[in-house]
Amino acid sequence: METSNAHYQKLERMYLSAPVNTEIYNGITIEVSDEKAQLTLKVQDKFFHAAHAIHGSVYFKMLDDAAFFAVNSIVKDVFVYTVSFNIQLLRPVSNGLIKAVGEVKFKSKNLFIADAILYDEKGRAVGRGSGNFMKSKIELTEEIGYK
Repeated sequence: METSNAHYQKLERMYLSAPVNTEIYNGITIEVSDEKAQLTLKVQDKFFHAAHAIHGSVYFKMLDDAAFFAVNSIVKDVFVYTVSFNIQLLRPVSNGLIKAVGEVKFKSKNLFIADAILYDEKGRAVGRGSGNFMKSKIELTEEIGYK
């Protein structure tokens, strides 16, 4: 049986090897632990909308990914998927580092709920989200970067 730490490290490698993270969000970091995940990203101009702050899609990605990996930290056989996700954008961000922290809030056989908060470099909450996740039929294998 695989240790939890080995599982977390495989999830981290899987995440970092995804094309969206190597090509668009290069430099993103992730740390997975029991029922939690934390991501950090340096704000870049390429993430800005016309008013020179990060686009809501970046908030969504960071919040969803943090909540998702918090859930997948306790699901060790298959990839989970997001069923629904609600976000609140609290304040604009134009520079520095952003950090998303996700945590499992509910778990059952097939349904998981996780919340995430996005912080700016000063530690202020700039966004928050809550999602519902379910197990997929996609096994965690090397083919999807779980190695």
